[in-house]
Amino acid sequence: MTTDTPYRAIFCDLRTDRTIDILPLRDVSIDDFIGKPGALSGTIPVPDSAIAARVSRIEEGRTAVYLERGGDLWWGGIIWTSTLQSTERGVVTLSIQAATFDSYAARRRIRETISRPAPGTEQLQLVRDLWEKLQSAPGGRIGITYGTETSTPARLRTASWRDGDETLYSEAIESLAAAENGFEHYISVFRDPVTGSRTRQLRLGSPRIHTGVTDLVLDRPGTILAYSFPRDATRGGTTARARGASVNTNQAEESRPLASDERVAQDLIDGGWPRIDLSSDHNEVSDKAALDSLATAELAQARGAVVIPAITIRLGGVVPPTLLGRTARIRITDEWFPQGLDARYRIIGAKVSPPERGRPDTAELYLEEV
Repeated sequence: MTTDTPYRAIFCDLRTDRTIDILPLRDVSIDDFIGKPGALSGTIPVPDSAIAARVSRIEEGRTAVYLERGGDLWWGGIIWTSTLQSTERGVVTLSIQAATFDSYAARRRIRETISRPAPGTEQLQLVRDLWEKLQSAPGGRIGITYGTETSTPARLRTASWRDGDETLYSEAIESLAAAENGFEHYISVFRDPVTGSRTRQLRLGSPRIHTGVTDLVLDRPGTILAYSFPRDATRGGTTARARGASVNTNQAEESRPLASDERVAQDLIDGGWPRIDLSSDHNEVSDKAALDSLATAELAQARGAVVIPAITIRLGGVVPPTLLGRTARIRITDEWFPQGLDARYRIIGAKVSPPERGRPDTAELYLEEV
């Protein structure tokens, strides 16, 4: 990261958020997504022993890093791995790899029995309950805060996880999110508008997360530098089935997993599509109704061919730091769209590349049709 970059890297203690240092970070790349952890990679130059002493305070698994742009937090997460390197010429660097704060749920396992029997708990509250369980153990609190979102209409979920199964908290949350009429989630980082303190907040939305009240208008020619519209029939299908845990209690019989009913997109088949089968495994699910719901949701999300458009934009004052969940109005006029494309998409992922060695400050946005 050059000296004139609009970004700076802030390193903090994971549990207390106490600032450890602000250090240069080169060759940096960040991404973030709704529903799955994003990543950061970068290299800290170590030109002398004084900088080495400062960099040595970074400890994998217990240090957080934020990337700040123009006073706004654009990314935050946990440093999980690093590599100390020295070249033949004696140039010393520390490469770091980090993941957004939701990656912490994939490093924690459910080690008590949790049960939410009928009539169930509102699904978004259930997610907050899981995060609070995760943080309530000694040493487990990493400062994740919560909102008050609810599903509309309310969605009551029954669920149970047993002590000893060693289920990852991330797996439990993903199973709930993937069900029919499920929800989306990610952890947002921002500065509190009153106190200015850094905040890590779990954001939830059912069925979708929507950010902002006005469309972000992006044009080509203009802010849009490049675009792609990939279509992938290998990731889609016209039928789906979900498999769960084995429920066989008779040791004399072959153990087989519980399976959902087959879900079929009959309208696509009637319209000429061939039969293309989707299948998924959910080893922690032992309820057939839950598996039926998962199969229905999976087919709804992958009907026919999967399309995830992407655009690359030039960052500037018009682009806000909170991009995930925002609706973008995309306007393109070129050889493929001579009459002009004017369509609305929701931003479901973003990959930001800060300026380096003459490269402009850009972001690649991953989209879904509204």
